[in-house]
Amino acid sequence: MTERKSPNSLTNFSFGTLGRLLLLALEAIMRQTFIGLFAIVLLAAVVGCSGGPLTTREKGAGIGAIGGAAVGGIIGAAVGAPGIGAAVGGTLGLGAGVLIGDQLQGQEQKQTDQQRQINTNQAELDRQRREVEELKKQKEY
Repeated sequence: MTERKSPNSLTNFSFGTLGRLLLLALEAIMRQTFIGLFAIVLLAAVVGCSGGPLTTREKGAGIGAIGGAAVGGIIGAAVGAPGIGAAVGGTLGLGAGVLIGDQLQGQEQKQTDQQRQINTNQAELDRQRREVEELKKQKEY
């Protein structure tokens, strides 16, 4: 009596067929990763060419999106969906980057305002010193 194998059994596949399937799956993963990274690069190029220097908020958004997409792509590759992982990671990174960048930009604005006030106060002190010197010279004569 011969043992009959089911037609769907993995043992019916040759290594060549299984190898081709693995290569096709790997190719699909690489394509998804490439598309995700291309989208991020395209987004960075569009933001970079928007005219004028980037604000701290925009820099934070870009850094967060790229870092999030990279980490998301790595985690996504581990579970078999690098494109989705990069998209989700990029979105979360973008949000976090915007929040951090906004806080940093707010601090920069406060520092600029404080420096402006210091300069104004210093100018007033200099004016008052000159006035005192003028008054001293007038008393001497």
